[in-house]
Order: sequence, then C-alpha cells, then structure tokens
Amino acid sequence: MIIIIVTQLITSFIAAAGFGIIFNAPRQSLIQCGLIGMLGWILYYWLVEQGMNVVPATVLAAMLVGALSQICAKLYKTPIIIFIVSGIIPLVPGGSAYDAMRHFVVNDYYTAVQLSTKVMLLSGGIAIGLMFSEVVNQLIIKLIRR
Repeated sequence: MIIIIVTQLITSFIAAAGFGIIFNAPRQSLIQCGLIGMLGWILYYWLVEQGMNVVPATVLAAMLVGALSQICAKLYKTPIIIFIVSGIIPLVPGGSAYDAMRHFVVNDYYTAVQLSTKVMLLSGGIAIGLMFSEVVNQLIIKLIRR
C-alpha cells in the first residue's frame, strides 16, 4: 500500500510540474505547481479509496487545488492561473474521455454515452471545485477587511 501511495505521489508531482514546463510557468514556481497537483491528486485518491464517489472526490480535490493555488499566488506574487492549470492536470479525466471516444468509434454507443456522462460530471466537478474555492477566498477577504 505504501508503495502505491508513493508511486501516486511521485507520478502526480511529475505530471503537474511537467505541465508547468509545457505551459512556460516560471522555473521558480515549478516545485509549487508539482506540490499542488500532488496534494490535489492524493486527496482525490484517498477519498476514492475510502469509498467516496469520484465526482464529489473530484470537487473536493479541485477545491484544495484552488485554495492552495490562491495561497501560492499570494506568497510568491505569481498569477494564480500558473498554479491552477498545472495543479488541476492530474484530476482531468483524459483517460475516460479517450475511452468514450474509442467506444463511439467502434459503435458501442451504450458504453460511450456512459463514459461521456462520467467525463462531463468530472469536468463539471473540477469547475465547481475551483469556483467554490474562489468564492470562499472572496468571502474570507471581505470578512478580513471589515
């Protein structure tokens, strides 16, 4: 079990930091990008292993990625989009989208529609999680300024 978790941590860090490199993130922020992606993925992985459905797990992991991205953006005075884009990459359901398209191509529409629905729910979950973290951030800022 420990080896699986360590493997998940390392691969999610590499995926997030690698997308930071692809998107020309500043070199000094690549470690933070990798850490944010790693923490978001490990929360998702842990919640799914505990029996939670993948959609709420994705929402909660996206909220964590959004909150950590806001913290890093303020600490390192870097645009938040750098941390969000690379941090959310491990949560993107690319494999499921590929499987859905593959089933459409081989005329297995029943499975393709099921997988497409799952992809849409996960994508929406990512968007909702990022939006919730932004709303919570704005509420905290308003409460502090009062």
